[in-house]
Amino acid sequence: MKVQEKWLRAFEQTFRKCKVEPGEIVRILAETESRAINIELAELALARMGAIPVKIVVPSLPSNTPVPVRSTGASHVVQNMPPVLQALSGPGLVVDLTVEGLLHAPELPRILESGARVIMVSNEHPEILDRLTTDLDLTAKVKNGVRMLAKAQTMTVTSAAGTHLDITLSGARVGGVWGGADRPGLVQHWPGGLCLAFPKADAVNGTLVLDVGDVNLTFKRYLESQIVLHIENDYITRIEGKSLDAELMRSYMQAWQDRNAYAVSHVGWGMNPQARWDALQMFDKTETNGTEIRAFAGNFLYSTGANDMAGRHTLGHFDLPMRNCTVQLDGQAVVDNGQLCEVFG
Repeated sequence: MKVQEKWLRAFEQTFRKCKVEPGEIVRILAETESRAINIELAELALARMGAIPVKIVVPSLPSNTPVPVRSTGASHVVQNMPPVLQALSGPGLVVDLTVEGLLHAPELPRILESGARVIMVSNEHPEILDRLTTDLDLTAKVKNGVRMLAKAQTMTVTSAAGTHLDITLSGARVGGVWGGADRPGLVQHWPGGLCLAFPKADAVNGTLVLDVGDVNLTFKRYLESQIVLHIENDYITRIEGKSLDAELMRSYMQAWQDRNAYAVSHVGWGMNPQARWDALQMFDKTETNGTEIRAFAGNFLYSTGANDMAGRHTLGHFDLPMRNCTVQLDGQAVVDNGQLCEVFG
């Protein structure tokens, strides 16, 4: 795949949002299975900006899981290797181009505490990154959503399809992604546009109805039939449905032989009006990581898997962006039937 000028400009624009300065040493973290075109684009864009790109490439790990792992945001390639951690630590920008990303990696807190700032470039075809690189600034709107999450005690999620979830937010860790790692200690991913909460233990109860057109991002698949998830004290206790969609979900979760694979990881909603729900249809599965689908405006994102706030660790993971839901914080709607509310302007 050849470098395109438009892709270079997109990388430069994102790095400007990360406040890259001429002469700054920028560390590019990659692995042997990283998307080669994105490594090249990052290196060339930084050089054109007058920065000094330094590549750190580690071996991709052998597969040792019972089923394939996709789109977790929890790369394990750093392996706590002291020389790699030392290279990634300290002030300045780290460009994360690992396949899964450092967002939930065990080493990330140490890297951020050292004064580094991290931009995780999602493992996407550069066409996707380019299309979602615009002058639209989501910073204020996402930060407003995060403030609302931080103040709220409860989240209630409903839908005409039958979803009704009650979520306790007291003590949850909240965060947002707007797409620019512009200060020390901050991690962001590109594309951006997301507000999230990691609830504490025993916080989520109710029924989650995945409807036709909702997305199973682990499988990179639009659902063609309903799946009903019954959730008690964070854990999916029953997956209801006779379709292939339901059978695939049951099979994948069961393969982990890990109760925590059935538990909630995080909940939130998408904030990016330029991200498209239907974009997944246009790309082969190897060409996208699905970050755009997590971020499209008005989706409710329910995720299963690891949640440090609840003391749970597992490699089993589902990201499930849903349409046509209503999300309320302490009774105030932030998403109404799949549409962002005016509270965000």
